[in-house]
Amino acid sequence: MNPKPHVAVVGATGAVGIEMIKTLEKRNFPLGKLTLLASARSVGKKLPFKGTDVTVAELTRDAFGGIDIALFSAGGSISKEFAPLAAQAGCVVVDNSSAFRQDDNVPLVIPEINAADVKGHRGIIANPNCTTAVTLMALYPLHATFGCKRIFASTYQAVSGTGAKAIAELERQVRQIVHGEPVTKEVYPHQIAFNVLPQVDAFLPSGYTKEEMKMENEGRKIMHHPTFRASVTCVRVPVYRSHAVAVSAEFERPVTVEAAREVLKKAPGLDVVDEPAQHQYPMPLFTSEKYNCEVGRLRQDCALDNGLCFWVCGDQLLKGAALNAVQIAEELLK
Repeated sequence: MNPKPHVAVVGATGAVGIEMIKTLEKRNFPLGKLTLLASARSVGKKLPFKGTDVTVAELTRDAFGGIDIALFSAGGSISKEFAPLAAQAGCVVVDNSSAFRQDDNVPLVIPEINAADVKGHRGIIANPNCTTAVTLMALYPLHATFGCKRIFASTYQAVSGTGAKAIAELERQVRQIVHGEPVTKEVYPHQIAFNVLPQVDAFLPSGYTKEEMKMENEGRKIMHHPTFRASVTCVRVPVYRSHAVAVSAEFERPVTVEAAREVLKKAPGLDVVDEPAQHQYPMPLFTSEKYNCEVGRLRQDCALDNGLCFWVCGDQLLKGAALNAVQIAEELLK
């Protein structure tokens, strides 16, 4: 790998693409050149990077010549079409969509957990689902010490996980309600303002949604834990940014709150915020635009043997997407 690689961001004008550009700059990623790619309607837009404006070019089938690393965040259909072409052109793709996560030939990576899997890539590396990433930042250190059998979890997912149109919808609906106007819906099937929706993604025949099954399927692959089980309910909440997850985990070996806290304090990319008597616990308001996830509300689970409850919160646009992708790119340079 070129020590100063030519990096492309595909889907550069989207919410995650913009965060990728910011993260490359903030982490001082040693790139030699930055190319921004997007659909035809975004061509000519200028985005800031290190004090200069970079002009967005059109994503085409022959756009990857000379590019070393491509960070994709343009949706699954775009990834399925263009990521193999980029790989064939000699580019290493880090893909933020779900297109390749369950492909046995594609590593699925959270660098704090399974960075070594990066070395086995065949041109494409997958970024995990945002909720999976945030949850595993706290769960994996505990699993490595106590052996996690299964979890029961409920998620509280911010509207920015759906995209910019969802943020605008929440803002619009709040204004409409405050001014006594009819509430209009375009993104979600129901009003999201002052409401919660117990549906993220499409329903499966089992009654779970696709999003809910990602925790188990992706968790097994990332943690190299084929018997891991997860029963999850994913809920969309009227919060702009940062996902939160309430987890009840059952372990093979006995776990105490004190022992768990010591393990979590040493975990990379994770801050323990757990002083409930002082009203100190993780919240989306305070994890937004931060690299580290936060964990708190640690307590013995009163319904599970060897059980522990915790609450984890993290910026799904960063650790759940852009930051994790850039961290994978950093691993490629090692």
